[in-house]
Amino acid sequence: MDRIAVIGAGNIGEAFISGLVGAGVDPAKITATNRSESRGAELAQRYGVRTTTNNREAVRDVDVVLLCVKPAQILDVIAQLGEELTVADTCPVLVSMAAGITLASMEEAVSAAGTPIVRVMPNTPMLQGKGVLAAACGRFVDEGQRDDVVKLLSTVGQVFEIAESQMDAVTAISGSGPAYFFLVAEALVDAGVSLGLSRELAEQLACATAAGAGVMLEGEDSPVQLRAKVSSPAGTTVRAIRELEESGIRGAFYRATEICAKRSDELGQ
Repeated sequence: MDRIAVIGAGNIGEAFISGLVGAGVDPAKITATNRSESRGAELAQRYGVRTTTNNREAVRDVDVVLLCVKPAQILDVIAQLGEELTVADTCPVLVSMAAGITLASMEEAVSAAGTPIVRVMPNTPMLQGKGVLAAACGRFVDEGQRDDVVKLLSTVGQVFEIAESQMDAVTAISGSGPAYFFLVAEALVDAGVSLGLSRELAEQLACATAAGAGVMLEGEDSPVQLRAKVSSPAGTTVRAIRELEESGIRGAFYRATEICAKRSDELGQ
């Protein structure tokens, strides 16, 4: 896919632009849209990409369209773009980042019959090139387009191909997941202050510990094995783990992810 349009170049859109340019894609082949001309000028200066405030103009003669707008806007934007796609020589692949909006809804919204659409659930670590992106392909996406989209998404993180029926569960685990880890870090900071540490030191300790644990999770050991290695019998860590378990931390995550998945499903209704 040589020519790419990024519709809605906010934080997520810029993360893709940064990843693509970093992976060697010619910035001149990327067109980004934003409602703010000043924001467009900023992106053009930072990355060398083409910018416009006109979505229909941006998708002319491109191979893939990254839709990085909010869920409430996605169907209207697709309908708007469909008018342009009906006259295109080759229909580009639409790649949606909108939570909860189904492939069927998007295929119905676009006026260009047979438009290939891929639904993606990203997460915010993609801003650092460490994202998790779950992708479900629509019925009109061929094998070559699928491979090209996976390659494109890989510029900002790990890609997992899933069935669309799994998307709500994936949203609850990886899409919203970073916020759970941030909350744990926040709680550790407050706990450190309660134990007499300065807030600055507690924050440094909690964040550095979270970062280090994250690196270890990228290794061969499972989370269970990693936890066991720092939980000596009758030691300090195992006492803390017991308290967390008795306080219902595991059940809290079950309930939280269930309600998150339910809300993701509701967004698509």
